[in-house]
Amino acid sequence: MARKVSEPFSGTKKITVLLADDHTVVRQGLRILLEAEDDMEVVGEAETGRQAVQMSKKLRPDVIVLDVAMPVLNGLEATRQIRHEAPQTKVLILSSYSDDEYVRQLIEEGAIGYLAKQTAANDLLKAIREAVKGNAFFSPSISKRLLDQCREAFVHGGPIKKQAGRLTSREAEVLQLIAQGQANKQIAAELSISIKTVEKHRQQVMNKLNIHDVAGLTRHAIAKGIIESNVRREPL
Repeated sequence: MARKVSEPFSGTKKITVLLADDHTVVRQGLRILLEAEDDMEVVGEAETGRQAVQMSKKLRPDVIVLDVAMPVLNGLEATRQIRHEAPQTKVLILSSYSDDEYVRQLIEEGAIGYLAKQTAANDLLKAIREAVKGNAFFSPSISKRLLDQCREAFVHGGPIKKQAGRLTSREAEVLQLIAQGQANKQIAAELSISIKTVEKHRQQVMNKLNIHDVAGLTRHAIAKGIIESNVRREPL
C-alpha cells in the first residue's frame, strides 16, 4: 500500500535540516517545531545568506529552510550558490515575500518548494518530508498562481514570459549591498573584487533596471524582497 504523503519519513536516518533566517526568534520557533518530530534534526542555523551557503557546503544537510530577505546575500543568490556548492541539499523557501517573478526565478535556480510564512506548521513539516523525496511543495496561494500562469501560457501558445534585463548573480549581489547602504569600497571588500569592477556592475544594474539613483534601487530591492524595509542604511 502506498504511504500517505503526510506520514513521517520512514527511514532510520533522521532528516537533517539547516535553518536560515536573520530573525533569531523565527529560527528558535522553527527549531522547536522541527525537533519535536522524531524524524528530523536541526544541524545548524544561519543568519545571513553567506553563512547559509558556507554552512550548506560544510554540513551537507538534506534540506535548508531559507528566507528570501537575508542580509549580505539574499535568498535568490544563496539558492544559486547552494545548488552549486551542495547540489544534494534541497532548498525550501519560507518567506513573507511571494512576488511572482521572484518565485519563478527561485524555481529556475533550483528551489524545490516555496511556502509563505503564514503557512500552517503541518505544511512546513510535510514540505520538508516531500523535499527529501524529491517532490516539489508550494503554499496553496502560490500553487494557484503558478497554475494560472501555466494555463495562460498554454492558452496563448507560448512560454511564460520572463522578465527583461535579468541581473546576473554578481549584479544581484551588488544591488543588495548598494541597497543596504554600502559604498563601492565596502562592496569591493565584501566581494573581493576591485572598486572599478564594482562601479561597472553598479552601472549595469542601473541600466538593466532603468533606475539611476540609490533611493530607487533601494525601493526596488525592498519591493522584490531582496532586503527588508527596516534595514538600517549607512550613509554613502
